[in-house]
Amino acid sequence: MSVVDGPLPYLRLSRRRFLQVLAGGAGVLMVGIGQARADAPPLPPGLLGDNFHALGAYVRIDAEGNVLIGARDPDTGTGVATSLPLIIAEEMDADWNRVSVVPLGLDVSDANGQPRWTYGRQLGGTGTSIPAAWADLRPVGALVRWMLLQAAATRLGVKAERLRCESGTVIAPDGRRVTYGSLAGAASDVALPGQVPPLKSPQQYRLIGRDAGDVDARAMVTGQLRFAIDERPGDFLVAVLAQCPWPDGTLAELDSKEALAVDGVAKVLRITPEPGLPWGSTAIAPAVAVLATSTWSALQGRSKLKLTWHPGPSASEDSGVLEQQASKLLDGQTDPTMRVRNDGDVDAAGKHAARRFDATYFQPWLAHATAEPMNCIVRLDKDQAQLVVPTQAPQQAWSVVRRLTGLAPAQIDIQVPRVGGGYGRRLDHDYVAEAVMLAKAVDKTVCLWWSREQDLAHDYYQPGCVHRLEAIVDRKRDVIAWTQRMASASATARRGVPDARLWASELRATQMPAALVPNYRSDWYALSSAVPRGPMRGAPDVANAFVVESFIDEIAHQLRENPLAFKQRLLGEPRQLPLGDGSTLDIGRLRNVLELVAERIGWKDWLHSVNGLGLACWHLGGAYVAHAVEVAVDGERLVIQRVVCAVDVGRVINRLGLADQVAGATLDAMSNALNLAITFKGGRIQQQTLADYPLASMAQLPNDVEVITVPGDRPPTGASFLAMPSAAPALANAVFRASAVRVRRLPLLAEWERLR
Repeated sequence: MSVVDGPLPYLRLSRRRFLQVLAGGAGVLMVGIGQARADAPPLPPGLLGDNFHALGAYVRIDAEGNVLIGARDPDTGTGVATSLPLIIAEEMDADWNRVSVVPLGLDVSDANGQPRWTYGRQLGGTGTSIPAAWADLRPVGALVRWMLLQAAATRLGVKAERLRCESGTVIAPDGRRVTYGSLAGAASDVALPGQVPPLKSPQQYRLIGRDAGDVDARAMVTGQLRFAIDERPGDFLVAVLAQCPWPDGTLAELDSKEALAVDGVAKVLRITPEPGLPWGSTAIAPAVAVLATSTWSALQGRSKLKLTWHPGPSASEDSGVLEQQASKLLDGQTDPTMRVRNDGDVDAAGKHAARRFDATYFQPWLAHATAEPMNCIVRLDKDQAQLVVPTQAPQQAWSVVRRLTGLAPAQIDIQVPRVGGGYGRRLDHDYVAEAVMLAKAVDKTVCLWWSREQDLAHDYYQPGCVHRLEAIVDRKRDVIAWTQRMASASATARRGVPDARLWASELRATQMPAALVPNYRSDWYALSSAVPRGPMRGAPDVANAFVVESFIDEIAHQLRENPLAFKQRLLGEPRQLPLGDGSTLDIGRLRNVLELVAERIGWKDWLHSVNGLGLACWHLGGAYVAHAVEVAVDGERLVIQRVVCAVDVGRVINRLGLADQVAGATLDAMSNALNLAITFKGGRIQQQTLADYPLASMAQLPNDVEVITVPGDRPPTGASFLAMPSAAPALANAVFRASAVRVRRLPLLAEWERLR
């Protein structure tokens, strides 16, 4: 399968329409049938030939039967460039071996000054792409199939209802066949139906649920896949930044004479964050930009700058002091900032206590550390902005560009190549704002590139947190009360979120063991911090699953129970358990993934195993995940011998893609837990390179992650970070059984070495 770079081209037609299709509960979907645009770039003749036809906004078919399908959501490594086109290809009965995929940038038209998005919502790396596509994109493929059937009915003289489609071919009852390529021209002119054509039944699926790999795989392993940071757009200036160490600092003094004397340096410009805007929508900190004709010249020019920065209020911040403040809040009698959930009567349950358990867990601040540092290419003129940018949210990037330029909706073009990692960092667009500010000041294309050091030192971090957990067990050894108190600086502060909802980025009201314990209380205590914070992959579930699943394991150990049996008893019998927010927890599905990994890891021998075995499970957005980990102690080293993960996401779209996501998320979660922590003193981030922020090495991680995917017929859920929450607690629980060291503070390796 091949991959094409560039926007999905428009067919030059005299008149085309937009069809409004009701897509079930997803609302109204605008399925573009094409708008004439004189500037539409032609398709490469070698790809689809000279005779190609548009069947909707997402699909092109040439006379040879080759099919081009657009992938609307940015692919940050989540595989949506494969799974989203696969959904369309399934409904249109395309031959997947003849499908090529192109990443779709934004296509925006003007609706009385407001944007109308041709492709609907475009958002990547948030776990919502597959659920949204399941509602939106199946009708797209069904419409293409319907149009081809109408054209075939005319060609064959047979009613469309008597025809069937299979792998790019329409087949008549008497065995006659016509290819999609031969029908594409006529199909593109078929009068459109008044309602959504029927969707296929699951029994008819030929592509969904099987292995489709990754459409970019060959380009990746051969080094041909291009990212935004690889682009060199003709006559351009490279921009590099010298940023203030404090986000609220100011530039006190600048001497740029020596920098401007460097051969190739064109300009030295100041960047000042726009006041009053939410984090992530303007420059992250004051900066001085050096613009030059080459990267080398720009870097040399930056090294010659003479800068003096004046610190702001954040210069008093210290991560260690913040942790002490959190502990003090949880130690005292201070009322919580928000009581997130309060079931039953926790205080009264204490009268029936046979045993009480408590523990305090500490988790550090974390950086995103994406493989591709922040970068953005911008070309501006009086009536158009053209951007190439690795973003998870191109529509939000568009909003930043429009605010800074005042251009009309359709005058802003944003292209999104494959993205070198997101993890939530690219939901923010400070780097886009910086690039646009610079492009407004020069009459050339600007390529803004951050260094790795800048990427670590100027991030929107996941905030560190402290958890205090307490549990009460009665004489029947049942957990009858549970309290979790958490102190952190909200990741959604200074982002327009109401104060009453700042807790939602830190805790979930429905997280385990909510609804499983009759008396349950969850409190959040707010910390104040000026260090920039933002969304992180798997947050807040990763932080909370680690403490909850570790504490459950602690209780089982203190009660001298088999941890698996204890968890099964806590979950109870399979049933639909209301969670209080309109959602339900399917206990049967959660128990199933837990029991699958336990069986595969050999849990029946857990007590007598030479190595340590650990379990953990979690539920997230209607999906279910469990991990089992085997750990050995080799001298002074921990060795992760085996990892098994089971996931239940409902209907599986791309089985191999799902397995890749699960394995990748597992390793990512373990890497975060093993080594990583961001610290700051005097308001300055202390980690500047990957030597200071060491991602896990191959030697520290398991050789393989065995993935069990549970087949299902429910609507699919997202899986981009599903496997992250239960990975680290399963690892920590296995470490305890291998070494008798209970790790309650991350990063794990440093704490294990300190305690052993």
